[in-house]
Amino acid sequence: MLVLGMMSGTSLDGVDAALLDTDGEAIFGFGRTGYRPYAAEEAEVLHAALGRWPGAPGVAEAAALSVRAHAELAADFPEAEVIGYHGQTLAHDPGAGRTHQAGQGWQLARATGRRVVWDFRTEDVRQGGEGAPLAPFFHHALARWAVGQGRLEAAPVVFLNLGGVGNLTWCDPRDPDPLTACVAFDTGPANAPLNDLMRARRGAARDEGGALAAQGTPRESVIADFLRHPYFTRRAPKSLDRDAFAALGPAVAQMDDADAAATLTHAAAAAVAAGLRLLPSRPAVVLACGGGRRNGAMMEALAARCGLPVRPVEEAGLDGDMIEAQAFAWLAARVLRGLPTSGPGTTGGPAAVCGGRISPAFR
Repeated sequence: MLVLGMMSGTSLDGVDAALLDTDGEAIFGFGRTGYRPYAAEEAEVLHAALGRWPGAPGVAEAAALSVRAHAELAADFPEAEVIGYHGQTLAHDPGAGRTHQAGQGWQLARATGRRVVWDFRTEDVRQGGEGAPLAPFFHHALARWAVGQGRLEAAPVVFLNLGGVGNLTWCDPRDPDPLTACVAFDTGPANAPLNDLMRARRGAARDEGGALAAQGTPRESVIADFLRHPYFTRRAPKSLDRDAFAALGPAVAQMDDADAAATLTHAAAAAVAAGLRLLPSRPAVVLACGGGRRNGAMMEALAARCGLPVRPVEEAGLDGDMIEAQAFAWLAARVLRGLPTSGPGTTGGPAAVCGGRISPAFR
């Protein structure tokens, strides 16, 4: 089926959309993509609701904005039969058995007149899983596609998504079953602390290309303190909230802009390096996706601290801006077929889980 996957991540910059031709197992083709940025005032609405749960002030406004923005972008893709809608993560606390993605799928179904698959994380958390990350099974499908296209070696590979939070998937494309072929977890903060710094100090959305960080010197004592957090020695699977490492902000508060940016950039890379030590085996390559792969300083820090080839996923024939949107198209197809969307190796639940709700089309 032709599915439209839609994703608004914790970087809070906008909505990605991607068409995928899939049966929820194989990838038959990659379709058109699109992007709908958030205006500055819209980003403020989302920032104001971060860390809040349903019913708290500002949450209803953030949810309504999410549905409206997704519906506007979905209108550009009339050929899609189904929409996979992630919603906007505002809070995530699997230890307490809860996760919050703002935006009701039935409202998006009503706005678009199409079936919507949504609420992908709740069931996994209900069954004792972390509820994140959810892209790993799709990463495995991508690895198998890339091997079949001659774009990737048939050996274990790591997909590293550098969004607001970093997460990685170790997967072995030689194993056809994603339940046994994948290990995944959140590595730590990625772009979120750096974006927040740029927003607060310079009124910018991001450190474009890593230009500011490249001018600074990372404070290794701050990075060493950061790595002492018990999260980094916890066994996988594990997941994080966007602001789980809020102490990083105060830790760089007295530095000049360039040194602060360099420190936050290298902290994100050091977190990935720590995560690599938890993997079943050393991967042949790290394929970076998400906005962070466009940050030259981040990519250089990753290569230096990980001691592995770190390459943008485009080298494997993939679109690094749209993998998460494509993932929720693929996951939507799996939900419609009742196939697992997560498992013990990716979210830590006791068994395979098919998460997600289906809202019928409203005409």
